[in-house]
Amino acid sequence: MPILDANYSMVNHEEMARAIGLKSKHIPLLIANFIEESIAILDVLEEDIASRNYEKIRSSAHAIKGSAGNLKFNEVYEMAKEMELSGSKGDSDFEYEAYFKAIKSAIGTISL
Repeated sequence: MPILDANYSMVNHEEMARAIGLKSKHIPLLIANFIEESIAILDVLEEDIASRNYEKIRSSAHAIKGSAGNLKFNEVYEMAKEMELSGSKGDSDFEYEAYFKAIKSAIGTISL
């Protein structure tokens, strides 16, 4: 799968709420929590990629994938899924750094 270019600066809270079955008033808190948790996970993931710790890469990518999927940040979900699968195989040819940068960039576009 190619690296996806995602921009979530125009997230529609009403649509997101409908998609995940919640009231729109809860969306800003969920997004804020996602951003906060993702930043912490990305810090760890960056270190794991640098040290080529594939099991930890898998675990961190899995955490981001799950949260992104729950909130319908589909591009982040797909990229994290690819990273998770590659980490679980110990695939040394996978472009971990490029996917990391794309995921981090996409999360950086999310606005409340």
